Amino acid sequence: MALNNTYDARLLQVQQETAVGAGAMLLLLTVLGTAIGMGPAGWLTGLAFAFATWAVLARALHRTRPRSFGPANRVTLGRATLVAGVTALVAESFQSPPPVTLLVALTAVALILDAVDGKVARRTGSSTALGARFDMEVDAFLILVLSVYVSTQLGPWVLLIGGMRYAFVAAARFMPWLNAALPPSTGRKTVAALQGVALLIAGAQILPYAATLATVLLALGSLVWSFGRDIGWLWRNREGGTMARARETAEPVAAADAYVSVPSAASVSSRVPVLAASSRATSSSRL
Repeated sequence: MALNNTYDARLLQVQQETAVGAGAMLLLLTVLGTAIGMGPAGWLTGLAFAFATWAVLARALHRTRPRSFGPANRVTLGRATLVAGVTALVAESFQSPPPVTLLVALTAVALILDAVDGKVARRTGSSTALGARFDMEVDAFLILVLSVYVSTQLGPWVLLIGGMRYAFVAAARFMPWLNAALPPSTGRKTVAALQGVALLIAGAQILPYAATLATVLLALGSLVWSFGRDIGWLWRNREGGTMARARETAEPVAAADAYVSVPSAASVSSRVPVLAASSRATSSSRL
């Protein structure tokens, strides 16, 4: 009984932190709405993102039952708050010219914080599967939103940058060999970082059109190369990866203690859909 009460208290505290994060998103949206007179498109999109983030994260926390939310997750939640603002501004841009400086500032801070949460997780020993997944999903969604924004300037082909990861995830449902873990790759991480930087530069509109076009094309080309290389590797090693996944699924999961155990950040790299390796996972994969 005492153990259950302790667990319930910890879970309540963790859930309260997600509620605080949702509140921070609402506060940011209120500030943006007041400052720029945001219309229905921005409000509805921002609120939808805030609610979805809170609901999905709360459900994941309830299922994995962590002892605490963790400092790295707090950083990622702060990054998600900024992404809520970026999402609202991009949606609003279809109705009226967006405040480019504000959009670029929010995006830049979100991209910078992407390197911070991983370091915090490693230094505090708080790397978890949930944290890695949370980090990856925030990254991927930010790239998707930025792709939507830049596509209004350069054309719909830019959506390939944000949509490629989600297309890969959809394909993996029908081709299980795409779920296998990939060997670590500095190139993969570099390409992933390049996408955010390139889209940020394009969105800032600080370069001539030709230079902006070349920058985004370079980013897309590098992403196609990275995905193509990884898919080729997964195809060549598909039999071994499929067998390993089958063995992993068949093995019973033992609880480490009275709490339900969760996979390590390393193991999540073979399961979580990502644009590239998360800064909070200890190995690399696209799923």
